Amino acid sequence: MRQNKKTENPDIRNTNKTIDVMIEIADAVNRTDSLDEFYEAIHKSLSRIINVDNFFIAIYDENKDCISFPYYFDQKDIYDIKPLYNISKTASLTAQVINEKKPMIFYKEDTLRIAESQGLPPLGSVSQVWLGAPLKTKKGVIGVIAVQSYAYRDMYQKSDLNILNIVSQYIALAVERKKSDEAYKNQRKILEKILQTSPVGIALLENRIFKWVNPEMLTLFGYDKKEDFEGNTTDMLYESNESFIENGKTIYSTIYEGKRTEIEINLKKKDGSIFPASIHISAAAPENPMAWIIATFTDLSTRKIADAEKIKNEKLQGVLEMAGAVCHELNQPLQALVGYSELIMMDQRPDSQISKDMAAIKKNIERIARITQRLATITSYKTVDYPGNKKIVDIWGSSDS
Repeated sequence: MRQNKKTENPDIRNTNKTIDVMIEIADAVNRTDSLDEFYEAIHKSLSRIINVDNFFIAIYDENKDCISFPYYFDQKDIYDIKPLYNISKTASLTAQVINEKKPMIFYKEDTLRIAESQGLPPLGSVSQVWLGAPLKTKKGVIGVIAVQSYAYRDMYQKSDLNILNIVSQYIALAVERKKSDEAYKNQRKILEKILQTSPVGIALLENRIFKWVNPEMLTLFGYDKKEDFEGNTTDMLYESNESFIENGKTIYSTIYEGKRTEIEINLKKKDGSIFPASIHISAAAPENPMAWIIATFTDLSTRKIADAEKIKNEKLQGVLEMAGAVCHELNQPLQALVGYSELIMMDQRPDSQISKDMAAIKKNIERIARITQRLATITSYKTVDYPGNKKIVDIWGSSDS
């Protein structure tokens, strides 16, 4: 006995295809790497339920009164489609859909009538039939998706417009999400670029365990690859376990008080050498401060050298000023003493005791004069040990010979 074969309802078949297309578009959001690839995936998916030989996606910018065309596929207008500004004053069918905020179908005579009513030429080649549906989100209309046929007036029916409208609502959400994802990726790339090129070492820590470091951390501590840090505790950078524990207590207490921590400490490189560094620490998750910490590391060696040089120069300046004052104050009385000693010696016999004593006095006066000359030529700051656990300026080692 022959059984009657059941036939599938065309409406059910079309609905199933439409659902499949929406699922494909949802999958494309995660599957594609860029908006361009995503728009191409939309075009391919829509071809399963509607003719898309002439197809475009337009994005609307209300503030600029502009529409751009990030994706289009056209048999006639194959040149690069530029953005349209002041669309409210043009004979654009896309603008009609945006203004009406609903799907619309236009035939050739409709296109020509709209252009004539505005006293403007039609935009692009005039098609026999044109279908457009708005891309609507909670923010409003963000664009239009459209198909058209240059050859056949009957290529599309109003039922096709309903399908396009159903799909467009889903596409709008997908486009918005994809744009957000792409914006996030771009911001992340910019942030990563900033972190990668930062002149200071930057690390992300979880409970004092390295999770990520930037390239400067490798340079700063003399390591070859990021894996040398990742998964290891920060004790690898401290010169001793005691230092690791004590500074951990400081960090712990200040972080939990919601404060930014800054400590200056000696740290250890891979080769074991020690250098002075500054560490700035802040919590990435305030609700659990020690869970995620961002730390920046700066080598203070150059600054320490500069500070020491500054102090040395300041001391030298003080010595020079004091030496100048001493030389100025001693020169006149020294010259007077020399003169008086010579006058006394002139009145005495050369072999007399007074002459011998005055000659000894003159000799020591000349020695004092040489010392003042040394003071006047000091060019550096040097000290020598002096009894009583003191240091004094090394006059002979600090001046030009």
